[in-house]
Amino acid sequence: MELDWGNLLFIILSAVFVNNYVLQRFLGICPFLGVSKKLDQAAGMSIAVIFVMLLATAVTWPIQTYLLTPNDMGYLQTIVFILVIAALVQLVEIVLKRYIPALYKSLGIYLPLITTNCAVLGVTVLNITEGYNFAQSMANSFGSGLGFFLAMVLFAGVRMRTENCNAPDSFKGLPITLVSAAIVAASFNGFAGVVETLFGN
Repeated sequence: MELDWGNLLFIILSAVFVNNYVLQRFLGICPFLGVSKKLDQAAGMSIAVIFVMLLATAVTWPIQTYLLTPNDMGYLQTIVFILVIAALVQLVEIVLKRYIPALYKSLGIYLPLITTNCAVLGVTVLNITEGYNFAQSMANSFGSGLGFFLAMVLFAGVRMRTENCNAPDSFKGLPITLVSAAIVAASFNGFAGVVETLFGN
């Protein structure tokens, strides 16, 4: 089957800007708020999430398409997908601990929390819900991972600035973080319709 590269690019750009899993769908908020204090931690966490999203999609799409759906076992989707994601996170954790111990230590408790990161589960489920084929599912997962990376890196930069600003006492700490997150999320509304216009959809 010939790949429609224009359609795949449309899916990727839509996942990054228009349907950003963190800023528009509000999935994966725990690592977004917890690991965005430092740029290096945010980037490292995001790369790990991209890797897990791609691997999870590559494993869960065939399971759903060739095992669960033909055998009328769609009701097991959530359980099976969570088990697959948990196994993949363990693999990432082992690799980081072995080859990048500094990043492994800096991520701390948030690395195993990728298992419960609803953005990872969300992308695998929505790939099926949207009726994507395998190539489209991989493109959507890659775009969603890039969108997660963009949100994390942008917000890490914003948080570094807000920590050095002279905010009122009532806004210091978590309040200024939540207000900043809301402003960053609102700014992504400006991309609505842009990708569709570029691709004529």
